[in-house]
Amino acid sequence: MTPQEMSAKALELCRMAPVIPVIVVEDIAHARPLAEALVKGGLPVLEVTLRTPQALDAIREMAQVPGGVVGAGTVLTPQDVENAKAAGAQFAVSPGATDRLLDACEAADLPLLPGAATATEAMRLLERGYSTQKFFPAEASGGAPALKAIGAPLPQITFCPTGGVSTKNVADYLALPNVACVGGSWVAPKEALAKGDWASIEALARAAATLPR
Repeated sequence: MTPQEMSAKALELCRMAPVIPVIVVEDIAHARPLAEALVKGGLPVLEVTLRTPQALDAIREMAQVPGGVVGAGTVLTPQDVENAKAAGAQFAVSPGATDRLLDACEAADLPLLPGAATATEAMRLLERGYSTQKFFPAEASGGAPALKAIGAPLPQITFCPTGGVSTKNVADYLALPNVACVGGSWVAPKEALAKGDWASIEALARAAATLPR
């Protein structure tokens, strides 16, 4: 898969809903009901971060949920790419980008949303063919004003800002012309997960799915 094809697929996924839930699964029993609640609430694209030992098993479970499109986040190495693909991930997300990681995703035909935080990083990815990128860490890198400024000279890049995005600032990001969606963890709060409160997670997802953009 070429970088251009990968970026086109990533953009297609980003346009499916205003928010991509960024999920950390610590209890594998939560994986399937969590995915079902988020998909039912209108957020079909799910990013499971590879930050826990249960992450790959969670991807396997979530990949079986009808209507869901499950990907792996915090993908850092070629081995991560191989593991994610084997677990059923349909896309990958990385906090940054290295040539080894880009090569691995392209070889595995695993669409990648690569991270960039500066104009130089964004330009380097664009030069390789990646016109859909993750802006990370969004708030720490200057937030919506910074992304607006980067977008002025680089209008051909579409971003998914992630990192510090919340209900307080999500509207600022979604209002930008160079933003297709955001990545956020507020739709799957730890407290609700611990209680197995899938109804409240579905309600949070439903609210996020109706955000204007």
